[in-house]
Amino acid sequence: MMIDGNNISSCVHSAGKKRRRFLEHWKLVSVFLILYDMVASAAAYFVALWFRFDCRYSEIPRALLFAWIKFAPIFALVTVGVLWIFRLYKSIWRFASFVELKWITLSSLILGIFHFLFVTFVFCRMPISYYFIGAALHFVLILFIRFAYRFVLLERKKHIRSHQKATASRVMLIGAGAAGQLILRDLHNAKEVNECVCCIIDDNKNKWGRFIDGIPVVGGRDDILLNVEKYRIEKIFLAIPSLTAEQRRDLLDICKETTCELKNLPGVYGLLSDDNVTVKAMKDVAVEDLLGRAPVKVNMEEIYSFIADKVIMVTGGGGSIGSELCRQIAKHNPKQLIVFDIYENNAHAIGLELRDKYPQLDLEVLIGSVRDSKRINQVFAKYKPDVVYHAAAHKHVPLMEDSPCESIKNNAIGTYKTAYAAMMNGCKRFVLISTDKAVNPTNIMGASKRLCEMIIQSFDRKIRDGRIEDLSPIRLHADDSDIVTAEAFTGSAPKTEFVAVRFGNVLGSNGSVVPRFKEQIAKGGPVTVTHPDIIRYFMTIPEAASLVLQAGTYADGGEIFVLDMGAPVKIDTLARNLIRLSGLTPDVDIKIQYTGLRAGEKLYEEKLMAEEGMRTTPNKLIHIGSPIAFDTDEFLAQLPQLMTAAYEGEESTIRELVSSVVPTYHPAGEHGSEYKGEAYENQMAAATK
Repeated sequence: MMIDGNNISSCVHSAGKKRRRFLEHWKLVSVFLILYDMVASAAAYFVALWFRFDCRYSEIPRALLFAWIKFAPIFALVTVGVLWIFRLYKSIWRFASFVELKWITLSSLILGIFHFLFVTFVFCRMPISYYFIGAALHFVLILFIRFAYRFVLLERKKHIRSHQKATASRVMLIGAGAAGQLILRDLHNAKEVNECVCCIIDDNKNKWGRFIDGIPVVGGRDDILLNVEKYRIEKIFLAIPSLTAEQRRDLLDICKETTCELKNLPGVYGLLSDDNVTVKAMKDVAVEDLLGRAPVKVNMEEIYSFIADKVIMVTGGGGSIGSELCRQIAKHNPKQLIVFDIYENNAHAIGLELRDKYPQLDLEVLIGSVRDSKRINQVFAKYKPDVVYHAAAHKHVPLMEDSPCESIKNNAIGTYKTAYAAMMNGCKRFVLISTDKAVNPTNIMGASKRLCEMIIQSFDRKIRDGRIEDLSPIRLHADDSDIVTAEAFTGSAPKTEFVAVRFGNVLGSNGSVVPRFKEQIAKGGPVTVTHPDIIRYFMTIPEAASLVLQAGTYADGGEIFVLDMGAPVKIDTLARNLIRLSGLTPDVDIKIQYTGLRAGEKLYEEKLMAEEGMRTTPNKLIHIGSPIAFDTDEFLAQLPQLMTAAYEGEESTIRELVSSVVPTYHPAGEHGSEYKGEAYENQMAAATK
């Protein structure tokens, strides 16, 4: 097959001409507008003269008619020149707005003044009405032709939308303020959105019975359910970004009684400008919106001054809390950030994310286990971290009940080894991530975290008493010669501050209940809840991480910081809310199935033991529990025995050993604990308030 170069060149040239003609279509429009403006400039003032003499051409004096005829060509050219200067021949008129209206008004004013001065002083004085009527008509004619195109497009769009209403989703808009108006306008203009706003709800009585862009404001929040039925609403858009968390929850509590799909705008901090107030900015209502707690606020200056120019290490840095800690630490200019985790996929993922977002960050992503004495000591000896956030832990209660030895090895023994390495390598502060399950634990995971708290309290006590020689490294193999012992320590006495931060469940963390419920809803149910009366505290991952960081700045050594988790939540209520947020009805569209408490599980979690007191910090959401006294020497002597039993897999005796070390540990057994004390009654009252 022969390829003719001339034909190709001809085709390319022809395509180029067509493209240029298409691209230069606006120039043809400009030529039309120029011709129109020249005719309009003459016609406007002729009509003004004609009106002045009762619309009788024969009554117009020849002198005045002669002046108009002589000046009309001059004025036509001046009109084109002025409009050209104001770029009114280069505007895209389908998007004409107030800016174009402003320039048309200004140019018409200039042309009116010019016409008055030139005609009066060069030709003859015209009647007063001639000047005013002519200028007004000229303005209207210039304006009309330019905005007529947009008007036609809007009418066509309204016509099309009126035909789409039969198939469009029927929407109720909550909020008749600025954000609501912008959402309404965006819905009217968006081609790809097949949604029709039928009514608006607003608590401002002054707006009731009135209209916004043709849509009625039908009442306040008390009228939501009535109008959902009246207008056959399918979706509800909450467009009030200034609402507090409590106000948002109250509104959503009403809305979730309907079967409508719910969406809302982010809070005012999530919207940087009006440009962000669009339909696409509407988000599905998340379960945290229904918790009704104000977002946690922290003192970022305190965190920045504490972290800046320090080497920070996060163990378990690839996990839910650990990775969020890494994200927030990376923002605060650390000298170096070390991500340490045994699971390479998560560690690799957070490493890539941080390197992309903070290219100047000195970041090390290391793989290793906190149970490996050699590895953990090598890392501390090489990088000498100033601050350690110890988030590495096994956290899932049922799994740990089945593998209790792993819980002790990883959580308790791993914490001891990491704390020892931190102390012997000059770390300034060690922050343990604990849990409310450590309070009066009924499962091995909670007991192992209580052991962790006792470990860091023991380290703090020995350092304060100047007896670090009592803190011997615990190891399985006697030939672990790379470990620095207290006897070989020749530097100044260690001054590491050891503290713990205790909080409850975290929304959206790996393996948490909310993602599980969402998966079950997506499959059509049933949604499994362990017990109809089970209660838990919840906090978002960013909130928990930010409070951990701030608690770390308050540390003085030995404290157990307790984060205020807000009001507790019934898991059954949480499941029902998630079903409603999906536009479905609990027990009708999606069944709820109660499976019974799991091994080691109890109905409620406590944030503090009864004997622990509470002290406040500058942040009202962070409290300090006074340490419970225990015999540290006896405790430290029991740890090697615990480690040996755990590493030898003595599952039959490990719980008994833990019970002897942690007096508050009372195993719940394979069916959990349904004990309901005064604390439970108080939490239930708060959860159902």
